[in-house]
Amino acid sequence: MAEPTVTYAARDGVGWITLNRPAVLNALNADLAARLAECVEAAADDPDTMFVVVGGAGRAFCSGIDRSALAAGGIGEAFYRHWIRALNRLEDMPKVALAVLHGYSIGGGLQLALACDLRLAAADAVLGLGATRHGILPDGAILRLARIVGLGRAKELTLLNEDLPPAEARAIGLVNWVVPPGALDATVAQLIEKARGQSPTANAEAKRLLHASFHQDPRALIEEVVRVQNACMASWETDEANRAWQEKREARFYPPRR
Repeated sequence: MAEPTVTYAARDGVGWITLNRPAVLNALNADLAARLAECVEAAADDPDTMFVVVGGAGRAFCSGIDRSALAAGGIGEAFYRHWIRALNRLEDMPKVALAVLHGYSIGGGLQLALACDLRLAAADAVLGLGATRHGILPDGAILRLARIVGLGRAKELTLLNEDLPPAEARAIGLVNWVVPPGALDATVAQLIEKARGQSPTANAEAKRLLHASFHQDPRALIEEVVRVQNACMASWETDEANRAWQEKREARFYPPRR
């Protein structure tokens, strides 16, 4: 039986989504897009998963769309529907999602990373889009990139398709951290540990409201913010945070209470 093109594993409150076509640098084809959507939905729906890590097997995170499949007519609307479903669910899930970028992290690879909340890059990662060079849209980035780096830089990256060194990507906010390649695993572990000290309910609501603030007048959201704040204050997680403060220890929100 062939290896799945994307794998999902859940351990100790962390969901691990891994692109798994290492022989072609995790290039995107129709099967991978469909499988990615399934794995993202599994992570989003898992009540025990608090934090999601998206990575790539082998020498690269993702080298973008499979050019052989594209040239052969194997990339069509079905691919894009699965792809959009995967990225939208990743962006909307009530969990914090981290993309771990190493090697080629270009085209669809960067688009996938933009749908995550946080991006960690190895210092030797190759970042860029490239879609319009191939006559197609960077569909996973076109509606997200400007919100992260500003319209001017988004146009530069989209219309001229120049690769961006990780240090420069960090400077413009495209990635959150840049570390030596050998430090990726340790940094992921540190971020997971940091996430364990954050209330998953409060983080989920904060993420949702941050996204909503781009679509509505922020003042129109004030009543919703108050409603959510009241719900958070009444949760066991606030009780745990208060007890931790009184006991002079770090709050722990995993495993979740039922």
